[in-house]
Amino acid sequence: MDKTLGIYIHIPFCASKCGYCDFYSLAGCDRLMPKYQDALVEHIRESYPALKGRYVDTVYFGGGTPSYYGAARLIELWDELKGSGSVLKDCEVTLEANPDSCVFKDLAKLRREGFNRISLGVQSANNDLLKLIGRRHNWKQVELAVTAAREAGFDNLSCDLIYGLPSQTKGDWADTLMRLIELRPEHISCYGLTLEPGTPMHEKYRGSQILPTDDEQADMYLYAADTLEHYGYKQYEVSNFAVPGYESRHNMRYWRLGEYLGFGAGAHSCMDGARFSYVKDADQYIVGVLRGQDIVDEYSPVTDVERGSEYIMLGMRTTLGIEAGEYASVYRSDFSALERVLRLFEEKGWARCDEGRWHFTARGFLLSNLLIGALLEAQSGSRVKVNPWMKPAFDAEEKTTLPPGDEELFREAYEKRRN
Repeated sequence: MDKTLGIYIHIPFCASKCGYCDFYSLAGCDRLMPKYQDALVEHIRESYPALKGRYVDTVYFGGGTPSYYGAARLIELWDELKGSGSVLKDCEVTLEANPDSCVFKDLAKLRREGFNRISLGVQSANNDLLKLIGRRHNWKQVELAVTAAREAGFDNLSCDLIYGLPSQTKGDWADTLMRLIELRPEHISCYGLTLEPGTPMHEKYRGSQILPTDDEQADMYLYAADTLEHYGYKQYEVSNFAVPGYESRHNMRYWRLGEYLGFGAGAHSCMDGARFSYVKDADQYIVGVLRGQDIVDEYSPVTDVERGSEYIMLGMRTTLGIEAGEYASVYRSDFSALERVLRLFEEKGWARCDEGRWHFTARGFLLSNLLIGALLEAQSGSRVKVNPWMKPAFDAEEKTTLPPGDEELFREAYEKRRN
């Protein structure tokens, strides 16, 4: 047994839907919970053969709102996983929870049974903003939930925040950060608001003047990175900060091309050289599992070329970054074309190399989609140019951080390499 594996279990049930959420989740469908539980238990048991020869070192109960699902059901699922004989004693076991469904009695039961990490959906310390985005809790409930988690014995607590909310100012954001830091969670995630098509907030606020501008949202991000660093939270991924030693092992598995197996409607998996997902329909998932029918929604083998691209895309999301030797082992190709581009990014202050590992700076993370695109272009063998789709990023950077003339030098460097 020499392979490690992460397990993800999707619990889609919620007390209500938030205005920004586009994950597969269900409100007002509690009647499905018993049968959904039966299907999950059966699905896990059926997967015992796939777990043999592997160590399960991370388990993540996500949603939806797993804390709304009930401690008894969660413990039953955890027991079924342990019944495979593949779960390590020091396995990281994470539960996503909302403050309004954090009950001390349930948390204490979960902690006794082996759950050891909570990811709490805080989002904001401003009660008006919480109402505006459809959250059910207020800040006082956040404080009570943190207290309940600590008293239940959880010493690994993560809290999620959202910036760029409608009418949110930098002062609002700074207040939220400081009030959360005072609660001393070990891990903090900061996500910029994205208005996803089909969500209530997309319909209501798309193009609205009360949304912070891209520049204002960028300022909030950089302020968070600086503030959290000052208070001992090391950035290890685009949106994630942790007290050293408390990084999310499960999420790092995704970013480091580790294998994981999902259970539940809409859950994704990547193992044995393939990526697959299950139907995003709880009824169909239940019927499929319990009647032995097909529940796979999408399936695709992962080629070496795709793994090489994923190594860049996912690795550059983290501050661990990428390295020439690792790249050669994954992609079986020379790293020099990528390094030339990274050197140019280093000149711009977008990337840095520490002990042979390349990673983005905080300003580079702001442009990560554009910069990763340039790296993928270099990987594919194309000449890397100042493409029209990158020009807005270059222009914005010139206005904010570059002295006059540097942009021309940067363009000249690209021209020399192109010719």
